[in-house]
Amino acid sequence: MTRGPLPFSRLLKWSRRLLRNDLLLLAFLAVVAGGLAGGAVVLFREAIAGIQMLAFGSATEFLAQHARTLPDWRVIAAPAVGGLLVGLIIRFLMPHRRPEGVPEVIEACATRGSRMGLRAGLGAALASVTALGSGASVGREGPAVHLGATLGAWVAARLRLTRSLSRTLLGCGVASAVAASFNAPIAGALFANEVVVGHYGLSAFAPIVVASLTGTMISRAYFGDFPAFFVAQNPVESIAEFPAFAGLGLLCGLLAVLFIELTRAFGEMMGQTRLPVWLRPAVGGLLVGVAGLWVPEILGVGYGTTYSAIQEHFGPGLLVGLMIGKLLATAICLGSGMAGGVFSPSLVIGALAGGAYGLGVGELMGDLWSGNGAYVLTGMGAMAAAVLGAPISTTLIIFEMTGDYALTMAVMLAAVTASVVTRQWGHPSFFLAQLARRGVDLRAGFAAALLRDEAVAGVMKADAEVVTEAMPLRDLRIALQLSKVGEVFVVNDAGRLIGTVTLSDLDEAAFDPGLDPLLIAGDVARRDPPVLFPDDDLERALSVMRTHDEETIAVVRRDDGVFLGLARACDAMETYNRRLIEARAEERGERHP
Repeated sequence: MTRGPLPFSRLLKWSRRLLRNDLLLLAFLAVVAGGLAGGAVVLFREAIAGIQMLAFGSATEFLAQHARTLPDWRVIAAPAVGGLLVGLIIRFLMPHRRPEGVPEVIEACATRGSRMGLRAGLGAALASVTALGSGASVGREGPAVHLGATLGAWVAARLRLTRSLSRTLLGCGVASAVAASFNAPIAGALFANEVVVGHYGLSAFAPIVVASLTGTMISRAYFGDFPAFFVAQNPVESIAEFPAFAGLGLLCGLLAVLFIELTRAFGEMMGQTRLPVWLRPAVGGLLVGVAGLWVPEILGVGYGTTYSAIQEHFGPGLLVGLMIGKLLATAICLGSGMAGGVFSPSLVIGALAGGAYGLGVGELMGDLWSGNGAYVLTGMGAMAAAVLGAPISTTLIIFEMTGDYALTMAVMLAAVTASVVTRQWGHPSFFLAQLARRGVDLRAGFAAALLRDEAVAGVMKADAEVVTEAMPLRDLRIALQLSKVGEVFVVNDAGRLIGTVTLSDLDEAAFDPGLDPLLIAGDVARRDPPVLFPDDDLERALSVMRTHDEETIAVVRRDDGVFLGLARACDAMETYNRRLIEARAEERGERHP
């Protein structure tokens, strides 16, 4: 931990003197981050209710019942106008001109040293509040996680914490946001470690638990000590039902794959249109608004629909129809660029799928059937686990809602089955699928993150042997002999790289002085060699070197190709090894920041 800017550095020094223990200091910071995230979630949910009141005239969770009483134009206009506002917010407030959510949190934790911009975080929250309040079929937990992570990262940035401690505080913000959203402190802590931080080391797990408890206490103080859903006990009647629960997991895994693919397909379809990016969320909102005239259950977060499914208010045909409608509506909203998450829609889709599946199982099982509520809850956990790639934390959310151990075992079986199906299909989670489409591959893990943090400009050498294309062959031979890397770089009169020459490139001319009056450097140069740019990262540099089997690559200016220097594989690896040693030392030094 290094000195931070005033007045935070003074606060940090004072805290260290008072607590006299860096683990206690980290716990104190966890309370701060958890408190900020928990309070932000309360404000976030109240803001959604306020926007929904303006759009629909009611802040109720049971939006479908209220929407049926409204004129058609209002049901259509609310999500369409909301989508237009979301597009404008993204266009003018978001740095990357796209909505942000959990994928950006995962990417920041894995590749950017847990750095997240406060402006982007607040802009993403505003866009999500607008989308959710205007009836878009998206989730509120993902944006809440992004907001909590942003605040945790902001605290870390203000205090100039190390990479490892910054990752921990980011996880604290995530845990607090999840716990405050679901009144589920255990699930909040495990979600942060399972999905974002990626490990359960005690140095990170302990403060994340503290933050999760802090967020829960803030949420309970404001909203009361109530679970996200009120559910009756649903005891599992017989072990013979467990194959049926596994079958539900298989179904939910396939639905998760379909959901991810539909979202991708609609996004690509919107990308092929000539519509500006900022206008696309309005189109998605318009389509959902029109569909909402006939199926208002697809509007908004959908927790009212989930509760109705738990209470077994829907018949089998309606359950299937609503499931298809909610799946399509969410894919349209997310594919069009509407801000929002996938957690809530996953729970709704899973509840509807589980309800329809459970009614079919009931016809076969007879007295051994546990009742449809058990299948609704199991479907919720299985679908959310498959979409989020978080079978542990989603199972615990169901457990914290029901307190039913036997049912939790059924949810665990279905969640694991669904997760295996999606992974076998090549989709570990919706979040990783989104990152993969942007070209962000996190499979390489920690090593790749270090390489991405270093630019080619940091290892570039400017003292390369440079010759003009008009240099006579005899002088070129001498330049090659003097070159430290066995290669010379040929440029034109403007300094632009046109090729490279090695001894093997000279071929017969290397030992035939009779060709000296006939050839110049431009004649023997290997044209259009692979090049790097100064702002390329070392991961790309090493990839280019491996692809072209080169130990040395020219570095040129991006805009005009002017030769700047050379990058060597040995220098790149030396820099990587140094950064790896520093990072490992930083990890070991968490107790002595």
